[in-house]
Amino acid sequence: MDIEFSTRDAPPPRRSSDWHSAIAQAYFPLDLGFRDAARFDGSLAIWKFGEVSLSRLTSEALLYRRNAHHLRKVASEEEYLVTVPVLSPVSFSQCGRDVLCRPGGFIVERSHEPYEFAHAEAADLWVLKIGASLLSSRIRAPDRFCSLAFDATTGTGGLLADLLPLLPKRVASLASMSRATIGRQLVDLIVLALSEDPRTLTSGQSSVRAAHLSRIEMIVRQRLGEPGLDAETSAGAAGISLRYLHDLFRDTGQSLGHWIREQRLEAARAAFADPGSRDTVAVVAYRAGFADHAQFSRCFRSRYGLSPRAYRQQVREQGGAPLP
Repeated sequence: MDIEFSTRDAPPPRRSSDWHSAIAQAYFPLDLGFRDAARFDGSLAIWKFGEVSLSRLTSEALLYRRNAHHLRKVASEEEYLVTVPVLSPVSFSQCGRDVLCRPGGFIVERSHEPYEFAHAEAADLWVLKIGASLLSSRIRAPDRFCSLAFDATTGTGGLLADLLPLLPKRVASLASMSRATIGRQLVDLIVLALSEDPRTLTSGQSSVRAAHLSRIEMIVRQRLGEPGLDAETSAGAAGISLRYLHDLFRDTGQSLGHWIREQRLEAARAAFADPGSRDTVAVVAYRAGFADHAQFSRCFRSRYGLSPRAYRQQVREQGGAPLP
């Protein structure tokens, strides 16, 4: 494993503070409520899969709070946690919505909104940490899933839950390129599991409009490499009017053109973050749908703060890890 921590070797007065530090390093800072801080026992193991981290957390009963004072200090990209409880139920509350997730389910948590997460009994949890840009590049507005518990016994959710315990047994034999590829595939499995749930189409808007919007987004992702992809082409492929397409995207707070550009930039960024990619910057730009290399470089620098070459170089210097 890449990181391992346990309170067993810590003297009782330090156990709670050491667990605070371990949790902050693994995920992000949280306030913790212990039933008996001096007797608390917990262990944490973390494995890195490119831009995704997988952790296994076992501990006694505990309350975790992400409070407003944590958010005032945030300077990094928003992250999502996908938690799969194995041993006992967990309760989760965020944005005024409460959910109870039992073993056989999973939940999604946002780092940039206050929340409470608790388990009243000893817990065994699998947790995936994913950057918001990586998740939102595959499914629109992932924050809308934070009020729901999803099935992890059948379908893609069941496949995800079955796969997680197998990965630590094989990770030591995997090259960094393979790890990064598996990380992206884990995100794809999560997105499929979310998309399979019928509530996905009715969370926050009518099912008909949501279905049309999801179809347009799917079409765009399939044809992202076409430089001529625009609103008119997308509307025709989806079988809707151009006016209705613009109306649908008005609900999301951004234009289709802006969303397409963001998807192209994220596709290029993911290619540069892949340690196995040997494509030139020009090839990556072309495959992402940018016909003008200079325009691509300007847009990339504006979005990520570095030129494409500087971004790729920094990723390589960090051993394949993405920029914070």
